[in-house]
Amino acid sequence: MQKRSQFEFVVLMAALMSIVALSIDAVLPALPMIGDYLSVSDPLDNPKLITSIFLGLGIGQLIFGPLSDSFGRKPIVYMGFLLFIVASIICITTKSFEMMLFGRVLQGIGLASPRTMCIAMVRDSYDGDYMAKILSIVVMVFILVPIVAPTLGQFLMNHYSWKFIFSFTLVFGLLVMLWFWLRQPETLKEKYRIPYRLSIFKTGTVQFFKIKSAVIYTLLSGFITGSFMVYLSTSQQIFEKQYDLAEEFPLIFASLAISVGLATFMNSQLVVRFGMRRIVHIAMWSFILTSLVFIILFRAGNNPSIEVLVTFFAIQFFTIGFLFGNLRALAMQPMGHIAGIGSALNGFISTVMAVPIANYIGSFVVDSVTPLFMGFLVCGLISIALFYYNSDKVSSVIKAA
Repeated sequence: MQKRSQFEFVVLMAALMSIVALSIDAVLPALPMIGDYLSVSDPLDNPKLITSIFLGLGIGQLIFGPLSDSFGRKPIVYMGFLLFIVASIICITTKSFEMMLFGRVLQGIGLASPRTMCIAMVRDSYDGDYMAKILSIVVMVFILVPIVAPTLGQFLMNHYSWKFIFSFTLVFGLLVMLWFWLRQPETLKEKYRIPYRLSIFKTGTVQFFKIKSAVIYTLLSGFITGSFMVYLSTSQQIFEKQYDLAEEFPLIFASLAISVGLATFMNSQLVVRFGMRRIVHIAMWSFILTSLVFIILFRAGNNPSIEVLVTFFAIQFFTIGFLFGNLRALAMQPMGHIAGIGSALNGFISTVMAVPIANYIGSFVVDSVTPLFMGFLVCGLISIALFYYNSDKVSSVIKAA
C-alpha cells in the first residue's frame, strides 16, 4: 500500500507540473498562426508567447509560495488554477497581441501555484538524495509531455484551430485538479505552519539569502534554465525557418525531449549512489565541452546538417537532464523550515533570470544556430565558476586572498 501511494504521489506531482509543460509546448507549432491571427508585424515577436508565460511563472511563485507556508499547499493549488482558467479564457477570446501576452503572463502566474506546490510537497515528504531521486522521477514524467505536446498542438491546430490548444489544456488541467482534490492529502504539517502576516515574505527572504548554498544553486538554475529557454523559444524558428522542416518539427522536438527524459531517469537511479554534487559537477563540464566543440566546428556561422544539429542538441539536453532536478534539490535541501517561501524564491529568481537571458540570446538566432551554442557556453562557464565558489575550499581561498 505504501509503494502504491508513493507511486501515485509521484505521478500526481508530475501531472501537476505537466499542465505547465502542456501550456508551453503545445503552443509551439501554432506560433506563426497565432501571430498571423493577431496581426503581428515582426515574426521574431512570436517567441514572446513562450517567454511571457515563464515571466508569469516567476512572478506567481513569489505570491503563492509564502501563502502556502501559512494556509497549506492544497488551497493555494486551487487558487492558482482558478487564475489559470481566467487567463485561458482571455487567450482564447482576445484579438490583440498585447492582450494575448497579458493572458500568457497571467497563465504563468496561475500555473506557478501547482509548479511551486509540487516541489514544496516533495520537500515536505522527502529529504536529502532521496528527495533528489523523487524530484528526478517527477521531472522525468513531466518531460514526457513535450514529447507529445507539439504533435498534439499541431493536430488540434490542423483539424480545428489554434484556440483548441488552449481549450484542451484547460480540460486536462480540470481533470488533474479533480484527481488532486480526491486523492492528495495536505503535506504541510501543522507544526511547520507559519501564522500569516505581511512580514512572512520579508523574514523568509532574509532567511533564504542567509543560506549561501541555496542562493548559489538558485543562480545556477537560472543560467541553465535560461539556456534551455532559448532553445524552447527559438526551436520553431530554427527547425521551420532555417531548416524548412515544419512538418517534422514535432517529431524532432519529441526526440530531443526523450534525451532529457532519459537523463532524468538515469539520474533517479544514480543520485543516491553518487550524490547530487558529483553528478552536477560532471554534467556541467559536459554541457560546457559540448558547446565548445560545436562553436569550434561551426565558428563561421554556417549551419550543420540537421542530423549533426540534432546530435549536438541531444547531447546538450542529456547533460541538462542531470542538472534540472539536482540543482533544485540542492537549493531546497537546507530550506525544509521555509519550503514554501524557499521554493518560491528559487523559482522566481531562476525564472526571472532565465527570461532576459533567453530573449537576449534568442535575438541573435536569426539565420544560424551558432549564437545559441555561444549562449550555452557563456552560461555554462558562469555556472561552473559559481559551483566552484560554493565549495568551502574555494570560498576559503578567495576570502584569504
